[in-house]
Order: sequence, then C-alpha cells, then structure tokens
Amino acid sequence: MRRSSWLRFALLIVLVVAACAAVVVALAGYGYSWGWWNLGTGFGMLPYGAYVGGGAAALALLLGIVCLVLKRWRLAVVALIAIAVGGVALALPLSLQTRAKSAPPIHDITTDFTNPPAFVALKKQRDDAPNGATYGGSIVADQQRASYPDIAPVMLALPPAQAMAKAQQVARDMGWQIVASDANQLEATATTPWFGFKDDIVIRVQADGTGSRIDIRSVSRIGKSDLGTNARRVREVIERLKR
Repeated sequence: MRRSSWLRFALLIVLVVAACAAVVVALAGYGYSWGWWNLGTGFGMLPYGAYVGGGAAALALLLGIVCLVLKRWRLAVVALIAIAVGGVALALPLSLQTRAKSAPPIHDITTDFTNPPAFVALKKQRDDAPNGATYGGSIVADQQRASYPDIAPVMLALPPAQAMAKAQQVARDMGWQIVASDANQLEATATTPWFGFKDDIVIRVQADGTGSRIDIRSVSRIGKSDLGTNARRVREVIERLKR
C-alpha cells in the first residue's frame, strides 16, 4: 500500500475515534437529561471520552504534520477536523473540572443573606428535591461573600410595578419557565443545557422610597456544588435589570 494510502487510512481511523469520543461526551449529559442513565453514569462517561478524544487529537496532530511535510493538503484538512473533534471531546470535561475547582461547594446564591426570597409556588418541588428549600445560613453566606462579593440587591428608580414588569421581561428573555408571578414576586425554573439540571429562581420586588429594591435567589435542585452556574445566572439578571 502506498504511503499516502496508509496515511489516509490512519487519518480515517483517528477521525472516527475522535468522533466516537465526542459522541460519548455529548451523550454523557444528554443521556442523563433524557433519562437513559443516572447522574453517576453520566459523569463516569466523561473521563473516558476526554482521554480518548485527547489521544485522538494528539495523534491527528502528528499525522497532520506528516501531511504538511508531504504536501498532502486535503489529508491535512482531515487531520485538522480530527484535531477539532477530539479537542472538543477533551475540552468539555476539562471545562467542568476547572469550574468545579474554582467554584465554592455551594448551590444557593442570593442577594439577601438575612431574608432570602422564599419559594412559595415552587415549594413542593423544592421540598421534593435533594437540596430542599431551606437556606443554608451563615456557612453558605460566608462562602458566597468570599467568592462572589459583587452580588448584591438591585436598586432601581422605578415603582415596584414597573420593576416587576422589567423582571418578568428578563425572565422571559432568559428562557425560564415562569411558574408564578404577582406584584411582588416571580418564581421560575431554568433548565441547564447538556445535563438538563433544574434550577429554581425567585425574584422579589419591594418598595424602597420612591424606587424599588430587587432581590434574586437562584438554587440548584441537586448537587452540592453548582460549578458557579447560579452565580453567573444571578449576575446576568442583575446586569439585565440595570441595563
């Protein structure tokens, strides 16, 4: 078999392996969200996909260099595709690992530590969830202060009715499922992509002089750590409300 044929065959195998690794990583989350397996199985699939994808990407890089030396430009493109596919399979689990190391082991973020907005319409869902509805108190508050010191109530120069209307628009724009909303409080559920985790959100509006104070709370239903997801969500809500 000619040298170019061997190179083509090797690249094809590497590309297929990289694609399989990417599928394993993708299915780790989607399979859990579709009810195919439990969370432990989903998380357990990630390292295998990452190792295989990273190995395929590294081998594709070496083969790509050979293609460039031999001036096999089309095969070099195939190598580049294999590097990209394998790189994605490696990058997604590494991203989760990095976020897990950098985020505090909490899953309840609020702008009011003294009187966190309470779940009413979503209380049953919270009570049935592993994480429950009760705020963790000073232990959680201290960790949030240390990791996310910028998260604070939103003060708007708007009457409560207009502030709530703005909060409702933010919830719709962010794609949440709004469960209940009245003059003072909005409750909604957000579903994360990939693994499909359910997080519940409360937005509370109170009069503050001629304006309004808006407090936000975002809580995961499962998991000790949320990898910073709820903090990012609350920050985005604050930014949109101030905009």
